[in-house]
Amino acid sequence: MNTEPTKRIWLNGTFDVLHLGHIKLFQHAKQTYPNSIICVGVDTDDRIRQMKGPNRPINPLHYRVEFLKSIRYIDEVCTFATNDELRNKIADFSPDVMCIGDDYRHHTIIGEELIPRIEYVERFDNLSTTKILNNS
Repeated sequence: MNTEPTKRIWLNGTFDVLHLGHIKLFQHAKQTYPNSIICVGVDTDDRIRQMKGPNRPINPLHYRVEFLKSIRYIDEVCTFATNDELRNKIADFSPDVMCIGDDYRHHTIIGEELIPRIEYVERFDNLSTTKILNNS
C-alpha cells in the first residue's frame, strides 16, 4: 500500500475566528485528496489590520496558528505578511491544488499563477467571520 503523499494542497486566509465553514473547507481538501499534504497559510496580525481595520484580528497570530495546527486535516501551517511573501510561501510549497471558497471565484487570487489547479469550494451554510462578528 502506497502511503506517500499524492498531492500537495494549499489553502490560505486570516482564520481569525474559526468556524464550521473553515473546518468543512479543510475537511473537503483532505477527503478530496487523500494521502495529501495540506498546508495552510495564515495572514499576520498587521496584514489583517491593514485589510480589515484596527479592530481585527480578534485572535492574535500565535493563537490562530495553534488552533490550525490542532486540526487533524492540516499537516503544515505557515504565516505571511505581504503578497510577495505569500507568493514565495506558495512557490516553496509547490502545491498541486489550491482549495479556496467559491466567494473568491471572480477575484484575483494571489499566487494563482504558481498553482496548476484552483478548486473553488462552496461556502458551508454561508458562514463567514465578518458575518459572525457583525451579528454578535
